[in-house]
Amino acid sequence: MLESEVASRDKKAQERRLKYAGFPVIKRIEDFDFNFQKSITQKQINRLVEMEWIERMYNLIFLGPSGVGKTHLAVSLVYKAVELGYKVSFTSMDNLMHVLKTQEISRKSKGKINRILSSNLIIIDELGYLPITRDEANLLFQLISALHEQASLIITSNKGFEDWVELLGDPALTTAVLDRNILQM
Repeated sequence: MLESEVASRDKKAQERRLKYAGFPVIKRIEDFDFNFQKSITQKQINRLVEMEWIERMYNLIFLGPSGVGKTHLAVSLVYKAVELGYKVSFTSMDNLMHVLKTQEISRKSKGKINRILSSNLIIIDELGYLPITRDEANLLFQLISALHEQASLIITSNKGFEDWVELLGDPALTTAVLDRNILQM
């Protein structure tokens, strides 16, 4: 009876973490087509699934053109993190910019920022799909700085690192954003 109660509580806690995460859709590692996407191997993903990088507060950046599986991999890893008990948050870059710009005047935006800041792992999806202003780049930097050594990030982008200076509008800011414990494989 006690085991049943503990299992029920664990299941409810996982359901709360899933709701809290804000996934657009649920994706699983097992559904990723490694035959289609050969730039990352099953061995590399298995290493990431161990979640040591979260414990060490490393960040991941998945780069590539649309349709190659960046968001699938990110959501899959974060879904696995939820199963393992981590608190996670998913946000698209455009939604994040809206929330950051309105947090002082919107209770809903302030709540979203608080959830992000209290998460162990955050996905920022689609950095670079829409242009951002210098002020928005500064807001992004401030958030990443606040999360540094407090949480891990996964960022997906269709822009290569060489394009990030143009994207963020400042070489020093770009270097600071990229110089935050990025795990290289």
